[in-house]
Amino acid sequence: MFTLRRPIASILRKNLHKNVTALSIGHTRSLSSIPSDDFNLELTEKTSPITVFTEDEQMTRDAVRQWAREELQPIVRDMDNEAKLRPEILQALFDQGFMGMEIPAEYNGSELSFTSACLAVEEISRVDPSTAILVDIHNTLNNNAVRFWGSEDLQKQWLPRLATDTASSFCLSEADSGSDAFAMKTTATASPDGSYYTINGTKLWISNAKEAGVFLLFANADPSKGYKGITAFMVDANTEGIHVGKPENKLGLKASSTCPLTFENVQVDASQVLGEVGLGYKYCINILNEGRIGIAAQQIGIAKGCLYDIALPYMMERKQFGSAIGDFQGMQHQYAQMATEIHAAEVMMYNACRLKEAGLPFVKEASMVK
Repeated sequence: MFTLRRPIASILRKNLHKNVTALSIGHTRSLSSIPSDDFNLELTEKTSPITVFTEDEQMTRDAVRQWAREELQPIVRDMDNEAKLRPEILQALFDQGFMGMEIPAEYNGSELSFTSACLAVEEISRVDPSTAILVDIHNTLNNNAVRFWGSEDLQKQWLPRLATDTASSFCLSEADSGSDAFAMKTTATASPDGSYYTINGTKLWISNAKEAGVFLLFANADPSKGYKGITAFMVDANTEGIHVGKPENKLGLKASSTCPLTFENVQVDASQVLGEVGLGYKYCINILNEGRIGIAAQQIGIAKGCLYDIALPYMMERKQFGSAIGDFQGMQHQYAQMATEIHAAEVMMYNACRLKEAGLPFVKEASMVK
């Protein structure tokens, strides 16, 4: 049983406009963070370091970290052995507000920043990357796609569900269109009166496919136009004709389902077109640029979990020749090198976050940090 705390939205919404405060200062001995109440520094926007977060963002990090360590960590090994995300964890993600990070409050979301979403992904990845993948894809790809390009009606239909009870998948890759994503063969044929589309095709390696209640699907509505026929659709997972295949047997991240999806004469109402017909390729490029930052957050979280939460305690506990191996200079050199690389990646990632939030070009930085 899970004892769920108040969703972060209810904790944070009252603080949405507070000043920037310092998150932490690196600890010279362990390279971990000093709690914010040990070192509080008021900074102006002009002088704020990249890794100094707003009070809302710091509270987000603290809330996610506490939940992940107290509620998620004890069952990570079991979920990995079972190769399945437990339903109570998925429900907890919604209850805590972690699945609607940037969704406006009017749609029952947490109405937080993109940086907050990446902080959440990082903290969950530090404990369980399988769960973090679901949170990342749902927030940085699918939720944002609906926010950016969905019609008002589509937003009203899907954003409340995405924030409170419906997981989602991003359906792009196919057997012959991985890196060359726009070579997709899945088609969406319009009805004679244009009221609906019939979708046929197969998507591969779709993350969260077993858990998803809705698919953000990319299909070609006019193959004669090449990639300019690609269109995005919101497809309810319960629609007749959708078949979710057997999960892939992966080397890791086993609790995250990765499945093929087959669409056989799946009829989707024209109202479920995301944005404009034929502009799906543009939406895909834009949203995947943001997704690169989310992937970086996953990897940084994994690295921090390995180094700070596992390797460092072991270095202090394991003794040889009468001393902890962490006291040996050779071990310290290795630790320092890894900590330096993690910190460099972290700075790059949150710089990309801030560029994105400021409306400045960020694709280069997002690609570099991924």
